[in-house]
Amino acid sequence: MDGTIRAASPDDVPAMLALMRELAEFEKLTHLFVASDESLHEALFGVRPAAEALVAEQDARVVGYALFFHNFSTFLSRRGLYLEDIYVQPGLRGSGLGTALLQRVAAIAVERQCGRFEWSVLDWNQRAIDFYAKMGASVLPEWRIVRITNDALMRLAKAE
Repeated sequence: MDGTIRAASPDDVPAMLALMRELAEFEKLTHLFVASDESLHEALFGVRPAAEALVAEQDARVVGYALFFHNFSTFLSRRGLYLEDIYVQPGLRGSGLGTALLQRVAAIAVERQCGRFEWSVLDWNQRAIDFYAKMGASVLPEWRIVRITNDALMRLAKAE
């Protein structure tokens, strides 16, 4: 692998946000992308951080990232680590940076005695599915993501 993996710093926010936009384009989800430098900075480095991130650098340039946070399993009665995003720029895929990011987050999960390390993958992204399987991950076909946002979230919150 030609590059380094390190914890993200506040100075990395603009580069990470640019990579997040690239990911939204790749996933054809730019219509949902509303993150800003300010909101990402607050989420990662604010008074009460919601997530953590690692960045992959090559030639002193941020070219990938992994963003993760803790969740909890009632069945295990232990916290887990959820990988929200892992992204490496297309020209550097296959360089080992994605593997290194995934391994580093897995090591953090082990260090913190997490019971699980989980993430989601789009069903059409076969290259990613194959990559994850090669790393030892299982895609769970019986589970579906359930999501409620925007107006529907507001309506549900008001229902008592």
